[in-house]
Amino acid sequence: MISFFQSQTFVIAFTFLVYYLAQKLQQKTKIIILNPILVSIIIIILFLSVFNIKYESYHEGSKLIEFFLKPAVVALGVPLYQQLEKIRKQTFQILISQLAGCIAGVVSVVLIAKLLGAPKEVILSLAPKSVTTPIAMEVSRAVGGIPPLTASVVIVVGIFGSIFGYAIMKLARVKNPISQGLSMGTAAHAVGTSKSMQISSNFGAFSSLGLIMNGIFTAILAPYILQIMSIWIDI
Repeated sequence: MISFFQSQTFVIAFTFLVYYLAQKLQQKTKIIILNPILVSIIIIILFLSVFNIKYESYHEGSKLIEFFLKPAVVALGVPLYQQLEKIRKQTFQILISQLAGCIAGVVSVVLIAKLLGAPKEVILSLAPKSVTTPIAMEVSRAVGGIPPLTASVVIVVGIFGSIFGYAIMKLARVKNPISQGLSMGTAAHAVGTSKSMQISSNFGAFSSLGLIMNGIFTAILAPYILQIMSIWIDI
């Protein structure tokens, strides 16, 4: 039985079924905290624990899903291309806002972690928390952080942004779709972009732009931001 649970066919079918049911649960209850990704993660972890299945076995069976994530990310370029004219008209404003978002994202989490007494390795691991997992892990590795910890934090940040991002912007009276989309992509990377796509392709396009640009800026600037900050605070 355990070997069947570890088979690729079962893992793929089970993962898609869990996510589908999690989506239906949120649609029916309208409870924002029942985020489909969060609910799916909890159910899958419980399933693996109950049946004593190692994560490595589950991951091996789910590699086909992981493979299709790459073309799925590339597909985000389609709505982005459809908004190309708007992007051209506001190139300077978008670049400045993304630069500010990158700096604010790194500086704020470093200062908060330092004030809370986190050790150096944890602080460095948290610095790239707002970019998509592969970039965040590479940045973490480059600056001396702990990549697995970074990956976990990135997932938490993405889920939090997906659940509360638009609600927070509503409270802050951010009404412009471009600003909302860019903010979600910048702060909540791919998970926030997925949420934006559910609203409309317009939101999704600018969210994917925020995801891409913040990833580029963070990969380039994060080591230098941390180096500059280390002059004033001990990290």
